Formats: sequence, C-alpha cells, structure tokens
Amino acid sequence: MRTDRRSLIAAMIRLARRPGLWLMVLLIAVIFLMPAAGPLMRWLFPGVPRPVYTRASFFELTLAHAELVAISSLAAAVIGIGFGIFVTRESGREFAPMAGAIAATGQTFPPVAVLALTIPVLGYGAAPAIAALCLYAIFPIIAATITGIESVPAPTRDAAMGMGFAPRDILWRIELPLAFPFILAGLRNAVIINIGTAAIGSAAGALSLGSPIIEGLSASNPAYVLEGAVIVALLAVAADRCFAWLEDLSRHGGLEQPG
Repeated sequence: MRTDRRSLIAAMIRLARRPGLWLMVLLIAVIFLMPAAGPLMRWLFPGVPRPVYTRASFFELTLAHAELVAISSLAAAVIGIGFGIFVTRESGREFAPMAGAIAATGQTFPPVAVLALTIPVLGYGAAPAIAALCLYAIFPIIAATITGIESVPAPTRDAAMGMGFAPRDILWRIELPLAFPFILAGLRNAVIINIGTAAIGSAAGALSLGSPIIEGLSASNPAYVLEGAVIVALLAVAADRCFAWLEDLSRHGGLEQPG
C-alpha cells in the first residue's frame, strides 16, 4: 500500500515538473478569465473606453484560430511531404535543386502579400486565410522532408535492396521512419509559424485571435491588441512544448521531459 502511494506521489511530482502542462493550464485560464480582466486593462490603459473585446468570446476566437491552423497545416503537411518524397525519387530528382531553393527562400515572401494574392481568387473569409497559411507552411515541411530522406545512409538503402525490398518498401519501412524526426521538426516549425501568422487572417474577414488585434489597431485600442497577442503567444508556446514532447518521444521511445 505504501509502495503504491509513493509511486502515485512520484508520478504526480514528475507530472507537476512538466512546464508544458502548466502552460496548458495557464492558456486555458487566460482564455476563460480574459473577460474578467477589465479592471487590469483599465489600469494599464486608462484612456480606453472599452477595455475588453466582446464581439466574440475568447474561447470562440481560440477555437476558430486553432481550426485555421489545423486545416492549413494538415494540407501543407500532405502537399509538402508528398512533394518532398517526389523530388527524392528517381523520377523527380531533377526537380530537387529547384525545390530546395524554393523551400529555402519561400518564407522571405511576406505573409500579408500571400494573403493579398489569395483574396481576389477566394474572396473574403476563412478560405483565403487557410490558403495563404497552407502556402506559407509548405516550405519548411518540404525542406525538412528532403533533408530527412537524404540523410538516410546509403549503406542502409543498399542493405534493404540486398534483402529484396521493393522501392516502395524501402520508402515506407526504411526512409520515412528514419526521416521522421526531421519531418516532425519541419511540422513543428510550420505549425508555430502558422499560429502566429493566422492572426493576419482576420484582415481578410476570418474569425481568429487576430480579430481583437486588427480591431484594436484600427480603433487605437491597445487593450484589444494585448488581449489577442497574449493568447496567441501562449498558444504558440504550448504547441511548441507539445511538439517538443513528441520529438522526445520519437527519439527515445519514452515519455521523458523535453528540454
């Protein structure tokens, strides 16, 4: 009985030492307690007549923001990983230098410009924001996929071929598992970028955590800007910790605490 109690206490202590858990608790608390932050905002910004954003709940804004990020990142992952695999095959190897150059320089293009290019085609709302985020997130995923697959040692491929593996088997059973840490790092980079960049989707009419930021900038209300920015920052850091945990899990095969 004492052993079970000590094991439970030890497990709770290990859990309490995880910063990612406390970040999630803090994020949830801020989302639901932000409407009660009126006195604090009035103290910080005494000249603001409406210190708390009320056009939509922060829970609704966070869900809409997460939906934009999830849909765009998933589409970018499918396209980016697929294209990265294609340019590392014999049939697409001639496109590899071009793909590497585009992936390396693609993110120098301003995200606002990407959004502006999609609005005439898709109109206003969530669609142009998702398209812009997807295009912007593809580049780190392509680069990570190419790097991961090309990092597989040639003797490993040769050994698999010598054992009679078909090219498809080599890809799925050898190359992709070994490249997975690189691909996961690319996904981590893309998702974190999208969490921050999704805020500009509100400029195209999409509901997101950028809604209070955009309205605050247009109405000279810094309280709105601060409220949206704080939740975006916490969401990005919490997502980063989740990916760090996944990377650590894939690297060591255990639930060790990421650094």
